[in-house]
Amino acid sequence: MSVTDTMAGQGDDVVANRDRIPLLPCWQGPIQIALLKGGISNESYVVTDAAGRHAVRFGVDYPFHHVSRQRELMVARSAHAAGFGPEVRYAEPGVMVTAFLGAKTYGPEDVVANADAVARLLQQFHATMARHVSGSAYLFWPFHVVRDYAQTLAAGGSRMVALLPDYVALAEELEQAQVPLPIIFGHNDLLPANILDDGERLWLIDFEYAGYSTAMFDLAGATSNAGFSDPASVDFLGHYLGRTPDPDFLKAFAAMQCASLLREAMWSMVSELHLNAPGADYFSYTDENLVRLETALDRYRSLYGKTSR
Repeated sequence: MSVTDTMAGQGDDVVANRDRIPLLPCWQGPIQIALLKGGISNESYVVTDAAGRHAVRFGVDYPFHHVSRQRELMVARSAHAAGFGPEVRYAEPGVMVTAFLGAKTYGPEDVVANADAVARLLQQFHATMARHVSGSAYLFWPFHVVRDYAQTLAAGGSRMVALLPDYVALAEELEQAQVPLPIIFGHNDLLPANILDDGERLWLIDFEYAGYSTAMFDLAGATSNAGFSDPASVDFLGHYLGRTPDPDFLKAFAAMQCASLLREAMWSMVSELHLNAPGADYFSYTDENLVRLETALDRYRSLYGKTSR
């Protein structure tokens, strides 16, 4: 089997995984390998063989991020069966091979420009995914994640240790602002880059954090990560809900936008201690999300004050 190697000199970890690719038993004929850039926690490649193009994703369990690859694989297969994700073509411990869609990866501006389509995609995902998943039910509750991250960061001697009590107190404040909603099966990692557009429809990828949750986290994450304006966020919620959101819902939504940014910032703080993905700068990503959190929190408190028990 011949291999065209397009990623020489990228470091020992990259070489180790790249060298593993030709040994996978799923290829048809000679293969070409190229690093798939853009991920901030996993190492991925595009592999071309006689059957077409495939995405190869390497990753082990990340207990510090509550990530189980077995659960991720189950959700990826379920998402394909439900019509939301690419086909899983092969998997073994530490690696998953899926169809490479060749689709446009969304940036923040694309999510804003296609807000109604993204809202409908989430509505359909939340309404139907639970019919397809299997195994033990995994609960993703962002406020628990923040509290657990604080413990992980304290144990690891994070540079942010002095601020951890403030982050936990903020999470509790934002949690108190939430309103009761039905439990749904959510994606829970709606960065713009996890939405793809093939020109005919939208797809979702990267299901590491998918699980039973509140729809509010996906709604808040999709809008806060894409930098929606307030009017655009209200329109987005209207597309999802099929009605104009009431004041209590809007308050809970604004609080969850802050919580989404807090969780993303603390995800990056934990990643500073435990991850080393090719090209990822976790320190800058942490600082970027803290700046965005400060802006969102200022807006939230200017509208609603400080929520307390």
